[in-house]
Amino acid sequence: MVPEIVLELVKELKEKYPVTLICECLGIPRSSYYRWVKKGNKNMTELELKIKEVCTKHKYRIGHRTVKAWLLREYKIKVNRKTVQRIMQKYNWQCRVKPKRKIGESKIIVPNHLKQDFKASKPNEKWVTDITYLPFGQSMMYLSCIMDLYNNEIIAFRIGLSQEVSLVLDTLKDALDNRPETKGVILHSDQGSQYTSYAFQNLAKENGIITSMSRKGNCFDNAVIESFHSTLKSEEFYSQPQEHLTNPIVVEKVRNFIYYYNQIRLQAKLNYLSPREFREQAA
Repeated sequence: MVPEIVLELVKELKEKYPVTLICECLGIPRSSYYRWVKKGNKNMTELELKIKEVCTKHKYRIGHRTVKAWLLREYKIKVNRKTVQRIMQKYNWQCRVKPKRKIGESKIIVPNHLKQDFKASKPNEKWVTDITYLPFGQSMMYLSCIMDLYNNEIIAFRIGLSQEVSLVLDTLKDALDNRPETKGVILHSDQGSQYTSYAFQNLAKENGIITSMSRKGNCFDNAVIESFHSTLKSEEFYSQPQEHLTNPIVVEKVRNFIYYYNQIRLQAKLNYLSPREFREQAA
């Protein structure tokens, strides 16, 4: 695999799974991953390396203001806090301490009904969903997608500046608008706080959707949608010449790729038809 893709995937998944397990799933030696990490560090500026050192030392438990204070205290580096914040967002080094749960807030964990059976015999039988990072613009953005496993078509997606519950709610609402016949649909996700929220679970239940969740520590349970996100980043961003991108340009590129993926890109599993062609041919 391309090192850049592996590094991005591990960065996204290592909060949920051990690095060793992710490397095993990707079929690469752990030593190769760490070699690529070391090589990637050579492309960082001196300030970025110092910020990384502070964040790593404190196990990502501190915010950008505290990182700024440590830079001044340990390295005599005086820098604007917004610069520190921008760099931490660029590399996803933000504080990872679990936020305090609001009074009355709870979560709903449901069984894994999908059980890695990614084949569907008809549209609206099995959907999968996930959120991925988009670290390509002026600030970190997040892409939420819902895919129909019948033909791997992306039936709804939203892009936001945060991973709030509203991001996945809006994505599900779009899917419901596009595919109103949802009674009995299995919708599979991971156990992220957005998907375990009462708001998401209730919206699904109200529309006759059966929710399903991956087991903790198993990166195979939602492999198809994670593979799509990897493909999007590889083909639309990593394989293209490096350039400065604004957030609106990143959004446009994602929209264009999803259109291309659904309407034009041929898939071997679909007898070399695009997802939309396969669905229309089977109708």
